Amino acid sequence: MDSKVITTGLGDIEYRSIGRGIPVVFVHGGHSNCKEALCHKGFDLEKFQLIVPSRPGYGRTPLIGNGTPRKSAELIAELLDFLSVEPIVVYGISAGGPTAIALAANYPSRVRKLVLASAVSKKWLEKNERTYKTAHVIFHPKIEKLTWGMVRLFSKLFPRAMARSFYPQFSKNPIGRFEKQAIQELIFALSHYNSGQGFLNDIRHNLNANVIAKVKCPTLVIHSENDNSVPLSHAEHAHEMIADSRLEILKNTWGHLFWIGVDSEESIAKTIKFIDG
Repeated sequence: MDSKVITTGLGDIEYRSIGRGIPVVFVHGGHSNCKEALCHKGFDLEKFQLIVPSRPGYGRTPLIGNGTPRKSAELIAELLDFLSVEPIVVYGISAGGPTAIALAANYPSRVRKLVLASAVSKKWLEKNERTYKTAHVIFHPKIEKLTWGMVRLFSKLFPRAMARSFYPQFSKNPIGRFEKQAIQELIFALSHYNSGQGFLNDIRHNLNANVIAKVKCPTLVIHSENDNSVPLSHAEHAHEMIADSRLEILKNTWGHLFWIGVDSEESIAKTIKFIDG
């Protein structure tokens, strides 16, 4: 299904909506957009309506005026008004964690459950870190299209080599033998990636602890101990600050991307059971 763009009082927002049933709003991670589909694995589209907005700075959603997690959450709330759906389940992924938390914290009557999957829940990268500095070079808005264009080209030509190259970004586990399906899922995910203005904005986010403490809905915090992108300490912090939360620590192969690999079925099933329960 193609994406749509609506104009709200807070600006334009791009989104996709598929399926019918329990509305689940996916707040995508860094470099992604409303075309994200990897995290949809296991969802029955006859039971769930999957709503995926492009966060500000990504896809066709402008960054201007909506660069903070709070403002991003307000923009998504405008989308929910347009779609006339509530109450919702919010599913926050990776760098989308702060926006997902702000949505649950500031709209308690609209959010019945929250999932934080490999999610950022506090300050992620410091300005003096090498990763932060490198991101400002290769994901700068003037460079990122070239960066991801090269990734897509080499992914088509050498998919297994690209999987081996990207794997250490996501997992602390040693590189082993990759199943064909895992490679295909990773390459498909990479095919939709662009950083736009969104990623450099994401790494500047610093979520105040007072905001996360306002979350009152039942929350599943699910994270891998092998995550090499977002440290497990983010999951522990979220679990500590959200009173009605459950922490699920995974020991999966692909770490940050727990939707990939033969061991993904169990973690996906746990997530969907929480949402549907």
